Amino acid sequence: MKLTLTQGLTASLLFALSASSHSAPQPIDKVVAIVGKSAVTQSELDERITEIKQRPQSEKVKMPSDDVLRSQVLDHIITEHLQMAMADRVGIKISEEQLNAAMVTLAKNNRMTPAEFEATIKREGLNMDTMRARIARELSVQQVQRGVVNSRIKIADLEVDNFLKSADAKFWISPDYHLGQIMIALPSSPNAAEVAAAEAKINAIYEAVTKGADFAATALAQSNSQDALKGGDIGWRKSSELPSLFAELVTDLPVNGISKPARSPAGFHILKLYEKRGDQNQVVTQAKVRHILLKPSAILTNEEAKTKLLKFRSEVLAGGDFAKLAKANSEDLGTMLNGGDLGWSSPGMFVAEFEGVIDNTKEGEISQPFQTQFGWHILQVTERRQEDMTQEVLRRKATNILTSRRFEDELQVWLSELKDDAFIDIKP
Repeated sequence: MKLTLTQGLTASLLFALSASSHSAPQPIDKVVAIVGKSAVTQSELDERITEIKQRPQSEKVKMPSDDVLRSQVLDHIITEHLQMAMADRVGIKISEEQLNAAMVTLAKNNRMTPAEFEATIKREGLNMDTMRARIARELSVQQVQRGVVNSRIKIADLEVDNFLKSADAKFWISPDYHLGQIMIALPSSPNAAEVAAAEAKINAIYEAVTKGADFAATALAQSNSQDALKGGDIGWRKSSELPSLFAELVTDLPVNGISKPARSPAGFHILKLYEKRGDQNQVVTQAKVRHILLKPSAILTNEEAKTKLLKFRSEVLAGGDFAKLAKANSEDLGTMLNGGDLGWSSPGMFVAEFEGVIDNTKEGEISQPFQTQFGWHILQVTERRQEDMTQEVLRRKATNILTSRRFEDELQVWLSELKDDAFIDIKP
């Protein structure tokens, strides 16, 4: 059974695991490259090369020579080692919960239960521990890339303003609607009697579906639209992709609401809104937060950072001043002088781990120490409020779109700089 991988995990993962589980033992594991403080071994290189060669090959893509393939694969491994070294330096650790969630996702994407997925892996001769280790590596690299590269990309306010005015923005930022329709068609040049008959029919249908008649069954039986055989289901469409009449009808339509009959050149229509997503009109709960950050290093281990933060927490709970402790100890240079004050936060502003702690910390409370890709933190939620964030949400969404468009280019620049600054010794 062929398995597929998504959610950012490399599609070659299972090939790699299969290669590693079946490759012959190496009598001497020669070092082929030194990358900083780590070594790339011959067995690691051989496994990756075997992985590439075992992939199904397109007739249009010819496998390069062994020397070229070896050079390309070795360069990829070196880049991976450098990124993993950075993940270690900033304290990125993939938890068992994250690994388990990734395994569940892989099983779901292959239309299996987790137990069926694991059985399939074992049946194909793969090692689950090895697979989990490779997934953890993939997730660590992704976190490093997101953290570093996104911080390097700066989107100016003027760029956001210009993007929001563009036709492109109207498409990407417009809401998505899942719609059903019932249409009673009109002839190309209808007379008054034909219009009246069609209008009477659509009104009768409207009365029936608003009183509880099944919309999809009614569409199947009476609609003249091309999607009638699908129960009138149009599927998901952005408002910018809808006919102008439909876009007007759904603007104020609630989920599960049915529009009043409306006429287009083709006939009379009623719409049902099954689902809606991406609505920009948002009132959100904001939290006013301050924190203390400690970054693990050669002289401060993870456990020592956690212990220090527990001490700070105890001091504040005993009546100490959180702001003074932040000024004296926090390693977040952007907030330490303000007593760790991060201002008002909105959903999506911080990394998931940080936001999760904010959501689970009551107003006035101080969190237990927790870890993100930036280090170890404690935080305090000082206030909460409801705020209309419609414009802010639009601008943040625009910023995210512009950032994602620059991500790949900036990633390659950063990886080049990473290799230029590193000690790399490739053995002959």
